[in-house]
Order: sequence, then C-alpha cells, then structure tokens
Amino acid sequence: MIKEIQTNDIPACVSVIRASFLTVADAFGFTRENAPRFTAFATTVERLTYHMTVERRPMYAYCDGDKIIGYYSLALQENHACELNNLCVLPEYRHRHIGEKLLNNACEKARALGCVKINIGIVEENTTLRAWYEKMGFRHTGTQKFDFFPFTCGYMEKRL
Repeated sequence: MIKEIQTNDIPACVSVIRASFLTVADAFGFTRENAPRFTAFATTVERLTYHMTVERRPMYAYCDGDKIIGYYSLALQENHACELNNLCVLPEYRHRHIGEKLLNNACEKARALGCVKINIGIVEENTTLRAWYEKMGFRHTGTQKFDFFPFTCGYMEKRL
C-alpha cells in the first residue's frame, strides 16, 4: 500500500532512505568521509521535515502492514516539471516490483499536480539503476561532476 506520509512517519522514512542508499554507498565505496552529502549520509529528520513543511514536497511511503519499506518525494520545478527524490526500497524487500509501483505512483501524482515531465538524478556509474530507469521510460539527458562527490551525477527525464 502506498500512502502520503505524515510528520510522525518522517523518522521511519529517514531510516528507510539511509538503509536503502547505504547499499549503493557500499557497492561504490562511498563513505561519510569521501561523500558526506550522499543521500545515505546526509538524510536527516530535520531535512525531511523541512522538505515537508517548508518546501511542501509531496512525500509517499510504501507500507507492508504498518512498516514503511519504501519511499519517494517530489520537488516541484519550473515549466511544469518535478524532480523525483530518494525513490528507494529496503534491501530485503527488493525485486518484488515495489520500486516500479512507487515510480508509477510518482508519475501519477506528478501528472495530477500538472507536471508534464519528471526529472531524476542518479549515480551515473550505477549502470544497473540507469538501465532500470530506461526500461521504465526515462531517457538520459546528461552528466555533471561535482568536487564534493566521488562519482558522476547522471540526469534522466521522462515525459508524462
């Protein structure tokens, strides 16, 4: 079941995001020291609370009973676009099409908000993730290297 999260769900969502993105960090050698701004290390209750209360980002969780096991948020952008943030599923729940359900839900919610395009940033070196997004209808639009990340940021978009 996918639900819009409430303030009291934020700590559980932070845990899901950190645990989910930590598998990427481990696979690619990211650490708190060499990538402190990577999602696995930079996500906090305060940050998500700010996204919810100040930026008014729509935030959703996939639940197994009462347990939050997946998450995503949308950040509205200019020109009827939005950015999909932190789409993730706990490692022990992967390969059950939960990510696909969350992504489809995100596209539906974005359309309902008047968006015609959804953008995402990924770790460019994560070719498996890039291939999954391409299979889901996204197209690669470019890359950017930042001094504060030991990886290349890849950018993708999908027309809704």
